[in-house]
Amino acid sequence: MAGNRELSEQNFRRISWINILLTPPLLILFSWPYAVIGLWFDFYEMWLYAGTFLFAFPLTLTILHGHITIALGALQRSHYHEWLVRRKWGYGFWIRPFFFSTRFRLILLIISLVMLITGIFF
Repeated sequence: MAGNRELSEQNFRRISWINILLTPPLLILFSWPYAVIGLWFDFYEMWLYAGTFLFAFPLTLTILHGHITIALGALQRSHYHEWLVRRKWGYGFWIRPFFFSTRFRLILLIISLVMLITGIFF
């Protein structure tokens, strides 16, 4: 069972700050392959930016979700998400619980790949 230290607000804040700091490098890491392919095939600029974000965002969320799971454990992860929801205008401003659902992440990834294929052929 998790101790008070693991489920404390101080630990939740630490996890949030680590996730905030990890987000930009992860977005860059996951977006550059899509951007290179788009530039190679001379995509329409708006499609390139939208597709790059739709490709990188779910992959970044997956890594951040894994970080939360490793830091707290799979059973206590819901406490962290509840803490974020209670702080809608603070730490949880950009994070909503549905972001971490597998279905949502897969839908974004599939949309980005459809945009990639469409951009290549048209």
